[in-house]
Amino acid sequence: MLAHLSVNNFAIVKSLQLELSQGMTTITGETGAGKSIAIDALGLCLGGRAEASMVRQGEEKTEVSAAFLLDNNINATRWLEDNDLLDGSECILRRMINKEGRSRAFINGSPVPLSQLKSLGQLLINIHGQHAHHQLMKSDYQMAMLDQYAGHHNHLKNTRNTYQTWRNADNHLKQLKENSQKNLAQKQLLEYQIKELNELSIGEEEFLDLEQEHKRLSNSGELANECQQAITLIYEGEEVNALGLLQSANNSLIQLAELDKSLSDLPNMVSEAMIQLEETNNELRGYLDNIEVDPARMAYVEERFSKVMSISRKHHVMPEELYNHHQDLLAQIEALDCSDEKLDAMAQEVETHYQNFVAASDKLHKSRIRYAKELNKLISASMHELSMEKAKFCIDVNNEAAQPSPLGMDNVTFLVSTNPGQPMQPIAKVASGGELSRISLAIQVITAQKVDTPSLIFDEVDVGISGPTAAVVGRMLRTLGQSTQVLCVTHLPQVAGCGHQQLLVAKQTKAGKTETQMKTLDTEQRVGELARLLGGSEITESTMANARELLIAA
Repeated sequence: MLAHLSVNNFAIVKSLQLELSQGMTTITGETGAGKSIAIDALGLCLGGRAEASMVRQGEEKTEVSAAFLLDNNINATRWLEDNDLLDGSECILRRMINKEGRSRAFINGSPVPLSQLKSLGQLLINIHGQHAHHQLMKSDYQMAMLDQYAGHHNHLKNTRNTYQTWRNADNHLKQLKENSQKNLAQKQLLEYQIKELNELSIGEEEFLDLEQEHKRLSNSGELANECQQAITLIYEGEEVNALGLLQSANNSLIQLAELDKSLSDLPNMVSEAMIQLEETNNELRGYLDNIEVDPARMAYVEERFSKVMSISRKHHVMPEELYNHHQDLLAQIEALDCSDEKLDAMAQEVETHYQNFVAASDKLHKSRIRYAKELNKLISASMHELSMEKAKFCIDVNNEAAQPSPLGMDNVTFLVSTNPGQPMQPIAKVASGGELSRISLAIQVITAQKVDTPSLIFDEVDVGISGPTAAVVGRMLRTLGQSTQVLCVTHLPQVAGCGHQQLLVAKQTKAGKTETQMKTLDTEQRVGELARLLGGSEITESTMANARELLIAA
């Protein structure tokens, strides 16, 4: 519930501190005193639009904060936990606006975007404005009220998700069909390129191997000559060769080692070098024996190498990238491939998603009908209490001509008959201004009982209501206040007298500046204020007695 409201430099308010209680609190004051100013300030804390004109004249900034107790408010507590903003059992919303109109928002001291302030605000308090009956004539608002009363959160989520899945699949199918024609020329070009690469059928590492073999075959003569020369220098030289020189050196080292034992390791070292040279000579001899100039293989390699180089230039890629290029083209043509079989499969998938949406919509439709019947009885009874004894109320839910939407396939219309024999017709066509106010109030009071929000504000929703009906309205709101916190801005003494608490709004002029102030009234002050509302400028003993009766009756 709303526990405290602090308003500083807002419009004509210099400073305002309100302590609020559970139950029904009424707010009264003279016309023009600014009875709704606290509600407007609270609207800022809930994410309302900020304007530079809201900053009090001559001040640098406006600051408004609202403290809410989270007792039993599971939804708000869970939201704060999910967003890492929970700080004990109290939640403080704060909004600052500078004179340029720029604003900042805070939740429990942490700066947050305005969207988060709005999201949390909906879980803390619900404001019913005096112009709600204008909204009531809109079909989408009527559907929203029914769904809110019925608690259709899960139904709506499922319907919205299945609708989006179906629409996404359907759009994808349409795109495939359009692309089928657009991509025909591109597909033909890809098919030509792929055909050429299919015929080439190059392996992933083939070009590197081919390049090495081509280089080896092209230089076989030079390889043989250089190989023979190395063999001669190592082993076969008649006058001198490396192995012969090492052998002579080794003989000398052996004689030295016999004379000096410290040199005994040197012959072994030379022997190892001789072994390495012999192995090198054997490798070269084997390699030389296998060098053959195969004209047929040479011709094949040269032709293959030339073909790969030619096609790589044609495709504007490096020859070693030709294999990957081929795979890319295959993937591209597969993406463009839109065969009849693929289209049929996609169409079947779209139909499956559509049937899932229809099933979700049907569940929502049946639930709406169920709760519409419940509301019909409750709202009709509430209208009878509000001096519309012969009136009938009905919520028509039908899906005969409705278009699929994220909200299902229903049309929801609030119908009313205000007089006997009069057919049920949409509210906007039947009800007068006064009747519309009473119907709107009946609907708001009934639906508010099912809303999880622990605080409700009624901002002059009793406009157009007077006499005995006003007393009924007061009792309705007081009954509602027994289970939830109710704040009601009113001009009716019958409604004001039903409050558990009453606040008075007054406008004063100090030092040439106008200020709006608000204070909590005790019992005697309430009697005086109710008498003013009853008698206007002339307050008599009879008026005072009547005011006391209003408080006693409440």
